[in-house]
Amino acid sequence: MKNFNTVTNGYDKNEVNAFVNEVTNEYEDILNKLKSKEKEIAFLQSELNRYKDIETTMNKAVLIAEDSSNQIKRIAKEEANLIIDNAKKNASQIVNDALIKAEKTEIEVDNLRRSIKLYKARIKEVVSEQLTMVDDVDNIKLDERD
Repeated sequence: MKNFNTVTNGYDKNEVNAFVNEVTNEYEDILNKLKSKEKEIAFLQSELNRYKDIETTMNKAVLIAEDSSNQIKRIAKEEANLIIDNAKKNASQIVNDALIKAEKTEIEVDNLRRSIKLYKARIKEVVSEQLTMVDDVDNIKLDERD
């Protein structure tokens, strides 16, 4: 607390005026600092709001990315299942075709075996006839020609 010198009829005017000027200057300094701090608070508040907006946007982006990722995984699984199903169908068809070809080949082999047996039998018959003819040549009388 400030003490003033006393003069007749009260305190010294110059001291009081100087003190009032000093208090006024300090008050103005405090007001200026307060205004500056309020501006800084307002700026920081706006920056905080901007960062909150960015955070909200980023959270939305993360949620969208997660959703997209889940959709991509789901689609990939569906496509994989379709590919597997198609592969199974194709494999089944290939196996069926191979079985049919094997059966046809087996039938052809059986037919060829039969044909070979028939051919061998015919050849044996022809050879047998030829042998009989050769044997008959020996039995032909030569005298008949004489």
